[in-house]
Amino acid sequence: MKLRAPIVAVALSLAALCIPVASAQYVGPSNSPTYQSVADVLKNPVDDAPVALEGYIIKKIGKKKYLFSDGVSEIRVEIEHKLFPPTPIDDKTRVQLRGEIEKDFLQSPEIDVDYLVIVK
Repeated sequence: MKLRAPIVAVALSLAALCIPVASAQYVGPSNSPTYQSVADVLKNPVDDAPVALEGYIIKKIGKKKYLFSDGVSEIRVEIEHKLFPPTPIDDKTRVQLRGEIEKDFLQSPEIDVDYLVIVK
């Protein structure tokens, strides 16, 4: 009989781990700036602020660094190789990228890309 209590406690603990946890996201207004263009990012870069832009990757400038243009302004972006689609892209392929602004002290801002897709 003494062995039953610890077994029940372990079983209840394991059952609690299997219960799905509901997760909601806030989608209302915020104080984060809304970026419509590369020029907006360059004018008011806020570190770690989310950004989604469409344009062209116009040049590779480092191992994971590229130059991105929305047709008006240019900004440096960092893209992991695994984020590129299986279809090859070039400087004439319109893409959408999403990520976060990286603003380090005394450096120009860049975008750390989390998502990249070809725009058709």
